[in-house]
Amino acid sequence: MTSATFHSRDHGRERGARLDGPTAVVRQDWAAATVPWAFEGHGEGFDRLALLTPEVGTTHTDLGIGRLAAGGHIPPHVRSYEQAIYVLEGEVAVQIEARAYLLRPGDFAFVPLGAVHAFANRASTEARWMDVYSPVALRRESGRRDAFFPVGAADVTAAAAPPNLADPTLRLVGHYQGTEPDHVTTATSEPARGRESAGMNTALLAYSGISVKMLVDQNRGAHLLTMFMVDYEVSGAAQPHDHPFEEAYFFLSGETDFELGGQTYHFSPGDVAWAGVGATHACFNVDGGRVRWIETQAPAPPQQHSYRWPVDWERFEADHC
Repeated sequence: MTSATFHSRDHGRERGARLDGPTAVVRQDWAAATVPWAFEGHGEGFDRLALLTPEVGTTHTDLGIGRLAAGGHIPPHVRSYEQAIYVLEGEVAVQIEARAYLLRPGDFAFVPLGAVHAFANRASTEARWMDVYSPVALRRESGRRDAFFPVGAADVTAAAAPPNLADPTLRLVGHYQGTEPDHVTTATSEPARGRESAGMNTALLAYSGISVKMLVDQNRGAHLLTMFMVDYEVSGAAQPHDHPFEEAYFFLSGETDFELGGQTYHFSPGDVAWAGVGATHACFNVDGGRVRWIETQAPAPPQQHSYRWPVDWERFEADHC
């Protein structure tokens, strides 16, 4: 179970209720953290706070926060779903196949479906990371398993080192902590020759006071989900729209009003929201400072028709029907 739901500015509704589509809004309650059933008896010092799951209405999104105590570990295993993580606190050794990386806040990783991976915390403080799975992890009552622990699988987490972000073979991990308000000026302040390499794989999408940086998508081998970071400047705005896939929002910094499913909520760091298929949502950052969140999508968006803008179709109806 997750924590109690938000109240909207209109004295809204409980999570999962429908106005123009399914939605969920939750806050963190670490008293609800548990060891996922598939990991019972495997590893030490690991638990997870489930935030967005089928219990609150999702179909493709399983989002939560993993927590690994100092000295804790999760042995090598494979899962029958894709996983993306973003490190929030501490440092954690993450093995993906034969390579291991020491990840710190701002680092992220993608674990392909079927890849052998493991986690270890060699530090003296706990580590936490946001993670998202798609498809959702199977429930115990399904009678099936989706996490498997191969006998004899090598654990190389002891050899973990910080990722070399300049390594052109580095594909499954990266680092990103958002933009600054003057990010365009900063990007061009160094001499033109000799700058750090940049291209479409490092591109930042900016529009309407919003900056979007893809972290996990098809460029890293993901087929079932995406994960990216969003920065809103003051007066940044995304007009009401919906999608043919699910979106989740994990707020990192700043505060803002956010329209979701016909209601307006006020979100702060640590808050989490979800828009199901067909649920309209919008953000108008007019009251405070800059806002930053991690956003996920599942299933991965189609190449065309990812957005639907109600106002455009209302205009079409008024003009032609």
